[in-house]
Amino acid sequence: MPETGSTTAEPVMALRGATATLGARPVLRGIDLTVHRGEVAALLGANGSGKSTAVRSVIGQVPLTGGSVELFGTPLRRFRGWARIGYVPQRTTAAGGVPATIREVVTSGRLSRTRLGLIRRADRAAVDRAIELVGLADRAKDPVDALSGGQHQRVLIARALAAEPELLIMDEPMAGVDLASQEILAATLREQVAAGATVLLVLHELGPLEPLIDRAIVLRDGCVMHDGPPPKALGQHALPGHDHVHPHAATGPVRTGLLS
Repeated sequence: MPETGSTTAEPVMALRGATATLGARPVLRGIDLTVHRGEVAALLGANGSGKSTAVRSVIGQVPLTGGSVELFGTPLRRFRGWARIGYVPQRTTAAGGVPATIREVVTSGRLSRTRLGLIRRADRAAVDRAIELVGLADRAKDPVDALSGGQHQRVLIARALAAEPELLIMDEPMAGVDLASQEILAATLREQVAAGATVLLVLHELGPLEPLIDRAIVLRDGCVMHDGPPPKALGQHALPGHDHVHPHAATGPVRTGLLS
């Protein structure tokens, strides 16, 4: 059920005037970012532009030094509906050393939907469906530490999908993932979007996800430099050195060479 005070007209997620620092270094410099129900938004930018900090501030992992975060119309400090949000963190290492099976890891993503941690038939069905969506149904009993990097990423996404979230936040889901897994992940995301999920992606490049993207938000030095159609929709190719300007942007051109 929606949090008290939320309406379908309100953004699913909103950052307003958000500022954040890492140590003494400003990382977010007053950004405004909203994502509405059913939208697929891609957050783009070079390393150090503030992309991951922005999404981590949305889920409370990085405290803001100014501005605000709202989820489903509720300020972050009062938000309790975490089962409505699926989060896939940036994968930094392989899965070696994890003493669990694929099913066990994915089931852990369902706990926010259970009562007292009891796994019921509906929970098992949701876990099975999430594993099937990422193409690992035939390996559900395999240990996670036997998987490739791309397969491990698929397990992390299945874990987020197991809770059947309304908002799916994914930080660099394609990083270090082989082409076959990229295609499976794109198909998985396509199905979630068709079912009405709202998605916020952190990406270095659009790649196979490009057809799904409604909006591209480009960050540079903690500021929003572009918020509008993805680069290809502007009639140009997303290649290094090309300038892309939103027709209504007041700022200078966004150089997509910064995205590589």
